[in-house]
Amino acid sequence: MKSKGLLQKSDLKNFVIQSLEDDKALDIEAIALDDQVGLADFIIIASGTSSTQTIRMAEKLKERLHGRDITDIRIEGAAQGDWVVVDAGDVIIHLFRPEVREFYNIEKMWMMDQPSSSSPLHSA
Repeated sequence: MKSKGLLQKSDLKNFVIQSLEDDKALDIEAIALDDQVGLADFIIIASGTSSTQTIRMAEKLKERLHGRDITDIRIEGAAQGDWVVVDAGDVIIHLFRPEVREFYNIEKMWMMDQPSSSSPLHSA
């Protein structure tokens, strides 16, 4: 990994992907949110082969981010490990067991085209 120091948004995304690759994550997918939502700039989705692996990937990622002075990290779902969410601010990471990922299919939700400005969701 790189030397210590804060990361820019795209560097943070790449750092997370590298961490997941190092931990043998499967089917890593990064989705740029751009201006779609104010939630984050990127969502990264990956699979682990077991609940134990998804939990361990989240823990290792948190350790590695702490090593880069990124300490405001929240982890949800680590008690079960079927779907673990790591909130690292500009990047949100979803780690799944493969069958849980297939069931929820959140990639489809985040990659859907946004409604047009004439949609009732955007009316004044």
